[in-house]
Amino acid sequence: MFEPDVLPVIWAGLIAVSVALYVVLDGFDLGVGLLFPFRPEERDRDVMMNSVAPFWDGNETWLILGGGALWIAFPAAYAIIMPALYAPVILMLLALIFRGVAFEFRWVAKPDHGLWDVAFAGGSFLAAFSQGLVLGGVIDGVTVADGRFAGGPLDFLTPFAVLCGCGLVVGYALLGATWLHMRVAGEVEHWARAIARPLLFALVAFILAVSVWTPLAYDRIAERWFSWPNLALLAPVPILTAALAVAVLVGLDRGRPALPFLGSVGLFLLAFAGLAISEFPYVVPGALTIWQASAAPESQTFLLVGVLALLPLVLAYTAFVYWTFRGRVRPGEGYH
Repeated sequence: MFEPDVLPVIWAGLIAVSVALYVVLDGFDLGVGLLFPFRPEERDRDVMMNSVAPFWDGNETWLILGGGALWIAFPAAYAIIMPALYAPVILMLLALIFRGVAFEFRWVAKPDHGLWDVAFAGGSFLAAFSQGLVLGGVIDGVTVADGRFAGGPLDFLTPFAVLCGCGLVVGYALLGATWLHMRVAGEVEHWARAIARPLLFALVAFILAVSVWTPLAYDRIAERWFSWPNLALLAPVPILTAALAVAVLVGLDRGRPALPFLGSVGLFLLAFAGLAISEFPYVVPGALTIWQASAAPESQTFLLVGVLALLPLVLAYTAFVYWTFRGRVRPGEGYH
């Protein structure tokens, strides 16, 4: 059905799409949780939670698909990456669980729901920061010997990984602010519009820092971006990034609520594309390519048929939910 050399490329593409969808979709609802402590009024917090309550669990489907696909399609990479990143991965999963429980228990526990407010905001921060640590840990490289992880349990905790963690927190906060600007009405909308601008400047600063840091630290990334003709072919990536940042500012200044959110999503997708360009074809940077880490072609083909059959159903369900709960959320309205 598929050539053996093509199957790893297809699975790498599926994982990339799953991770990109997760980052964008769950990014804005994590961002709302990050901004939650800065609006102490009960009415405002209800509106913020109601704006993401119908979507957050479906958004996390893509995290499960991405992680499961890595395990199934590239078991050698999974066996190396997971032991290297157990701590941030477990922290992220626990944070997502506490945060998910808070969505339901906060309403049941009213008016004594302070603990669940902390779980929602704290879980959002820990999940976002841990995801940045995972990203930075993978880019920074994993110590490999004889096809196994040969480093220590805290090897991931590098200055670069911490930078990525802080950058992802700021980026998700921008997605959350532009989402609130687009989807809620009242004081929260105006407040979200006001804070989106400084969050955008902070995110651009983090993108610039990572863009300078990675080619200086890793020769393979410098060669990928600055050798000829790659330099000319990849020049549109930073140009489009600058154009999207300007589009976000224009949307905020002119009161076009959809443009800042879509521009922020575009910034995330371009940053993700830049990382993919930097690392391809490695699935364990500097150690294993997608072909070296690939599972048997028979296994990949068998499982690919199932994924391709179910993927349209997941996409259709996602589109249905977003269409059903379209429109602005106003004080007193919501999913609950």
